[in-house]
Amino acid sequence: MAALVNSSMYDYASALVAAHRARGDEIVGHGRTNAERQGILDEAAERMLILEATIRLTKEEGRAPEGWLGPWISHSHLTPDLLTEAGYKYLLDWCMDDQPVWFRCRDNRRILAVPYPQELNDIPAIVGRRENGADFADMIVDQFDEMMELSEKRPLVMGVALHAYIVGQPHRLRHLKRALRHIARHHDSIWLTTPGEIARHCMGLPNGIVP
Repeated sequence: MAALVNSSMYDYASALVAAHRARGDEIVGHGRTNAERQGILDEAAERMLILEATIRLTKEEGRAPEGWLGPWISHSHLTPDLLTEAGYKYLLDWCMDDQPVWFRCRDNRRILAVPYPQELNDIPAIVGRRENGADFADMIVDQFDEMMELSEKRPLVMGVALHAYIVGQPHRLRHLKRALRHIARHHDSIWLTTPGEIARHCMGLPNGIVP
């Protein structure tokens, strides 16, 4: 599991971040706060946002984060360049075709785009489209079953984006647990992992395997 962490969380929800750390979750950079969108900033301001968030996460976690998801998935044309220059190895701002893809960056750098779910995301599904908990769980199950069939021909990445204040509500949590149990029954046939592990695996493949 990966926890997307705004650096401001260390100021008002440090115990929550500590719980993710204790469980062994990957800590992914997620800006300073979701009250701002990095995609509308000029280059200097966006660079500072990334720098300040990275410094705080590195200090608190004892190591620099390898991955980044922009606050509100907000992304400028320069975001990949600025992330590589700040030491990031992958970003989560793009779905692509459920497969990792390399982005070419300036100065002959590159960064891996690891798919992040837009459909299986409780904010757009439940808050935006007003799906109920049962429908959201059915979406997860149907997505998983279909991708299991498709993955017989090529490897695919399936993620589910969850926010505790939404799916943590008991009437939704009951359905989410049903969907997760369905996935868990196939644990011998899938790789339950983190985006960082996916990125490191892709980086170890011969050039040309990942487009």
